[in-house]
Amino acid sequence: MATKTNAVRLVERAGIPCREQFYEFDERDLRGTHAAQALGMAPEQVFKTLVARGEKRGIHVFCIPVCCELDLKKAAKAAGDKNMELVAVKELPGLTGYIRGGCSPVGMKKRYPTTFDEACLLWDEIGLSAGERGHQMLVPPEEIVALLGAAIADVTQSIF
Repeated sequence: MATKTNAVRLVERAGIPCREQFYEFDERDLRGTHAAQALGMAPEQVFKTLVARGEKRGIHVFCIPVCCELDLKKAAKAAGDKNMELVAVKELPGLTGYIRGGCSPVGMKKRYPTTFDEACLLWDEIGLSAGERGHQMLVPPEEIVALLGAAIADVTQSIF
């Protein structure tokens, strides 16, 4: 059995129901849709964690379905900022403590303002990275949003 990640421990310590799921990942294909397929879940139910930088308010975290793209204009508006851009992948470890493909909104080095796409409310549980590649945690969206003090807004554009 794999060791629990810090993200999973934090969720469990908060009393939030959490089911862990593991899957084989490919370093050359870290797309969230691959994770959803490997887990047998709908891509609308598995959420990726994106880190962006606003012009005025700095770093902001967005959790969106893996089948969607972050709409930077909607994201900036939700964050109360004028402009928003995704941070470079090489910045992730320094900002969050996580690497691409294993970035969880839970247990980052620093607590950043976080917004979940409103689609999370369509599900009883959503998949989020547990803080390492090939490891997801399935959690109730309302409870994870409350734990993180996150906002909920429409911040995506569909890519299908």
